[in-house]
Amino acid sequence: MKHLAVTQHDVAVVGAGIVGLAHAWRAAVRGLKVVLLERSPIACGASIRNFGMVWPIGQPPGPLFDTAMRSRELWLETAKGSGLWLNECGSLHLAHRADELAVLEEFRDAARGTNIAVELLTPEQTRNRTAAAKPDDLLGSMWSSTECCVNPEQAIYRLPAWLHEQHGVECCFGANVIAAEDGVLSASDGRSWQADRTVICSGHDFQTLFPEAFHNSGLRICKLQMLRTVAQRDGWKLGPHVASGLTLRHYTSFAGCPSLAALKRRVAEETPELDRFGIHVMMSQNQHGQVVLGDSHEYDDRISIFDRSEIDELMLRELGKQFVLPDWTIERRWHGIYAKHPEQPIFTAEPHPGVTVRVAPGGAGMTMSFGLAEQFWQDQA
Repeated sequence: MKHLAVTQHDVAVVGAGIVGLAHAWRAAVRGLKVVLLERSPIACGASIRNFGMVWPIGQPPGPLFDTAMRSRELWLETAKGSGLWLNECGSLHLAHRADELAVLEEFRDAARGTNIAVELLTPEQTRNRTAAAKPDDLLGSMWSSTECCVNPEQAIYRLPAWLHEQHGVECCFGANVIAAEDGVLSASDGRSWQADRTVICSGHDFQTLFPEAFHNSGLRICKLQMLRTVAQRDGWKLGPHVASGLTLRHYTSFAGCPSLAALKRRVAEETPELDRFGIHVMMSQNQHGQVVLGDSHEYDDRISIFDRSEIDELMLRELGKQFVLPDWTIERRWHGIYAKHPEQPIFTAEPHPGVTVRVAPGGAGMTMSFGLAEQFWQDQA
């Protein structure tokens, strides 16, 4: 095999998903010479297979919420500089059951005195915010203004060009890195790069480079299934992101609410199939009017390479209980697979001197990556 010339950089980032893009950007703004390496023609992993939700409300008060809000600021900066579509839409958590409303009231009360600002809305106020809230048995909702919507496909496709044009990042696609050690990264086609610092942001696929580090990581692998409708007719708008009461079971921000245990027991007794597949239902809408629906969570050895029609049917059943849409026609179905750590907001390891693995923001990559990357480079100073 012909070995090509080696180029020198301050930083090499492996993986052009949102975590890699974030680490490349925040290194470049510090004046570092950065190369971004991606094995595919365009990143096609978990980063383009999600709602596109920038979702600070899912993070608990304190450092994690602060990081999410800093990420939000950086998304606004990114969208302004790159021309990406971004909708500062906010979010609604709906309550159709008394235990759901109790959790939202407790969350509202606990948020007082923190920098989390939420408001409880009546059923009428909720319907004024979104036409998607099913009025039957609607008890109210919780409004948060901090959430945003981006289009993951657009962001992952366009951000590398913006990083190159505006920040001087060298972007190399089709670069399948097979070794990273002693300041040298080698690709399967013979190309090599030298870097003082290497950051591996390739999701759980980093196991192919550092299998021992992956084995000792404690990471869990999660598969989700999602759907997307056709563009809603007559310019119908969802408005904010909308989440059902089932979502309160999922995000750690609600973990301290005393009524959550009763809500979980009720769901487990009434609809154990939802717990079996980790289903909680939410909606977002992109700039084309399509509504993204989801999602589910299957872990580790329960993951199948085949998608389950049962999961799609259960999600649509629960969505139909709590939301209304002019057109439920599904034009796209997909699944995503990502890693998450049971305790850390992002997994970090150093398998070799000068090589840092930064992966697995745990389904919160769009929300947390920019802030986490900024913190990482600040800590290196």
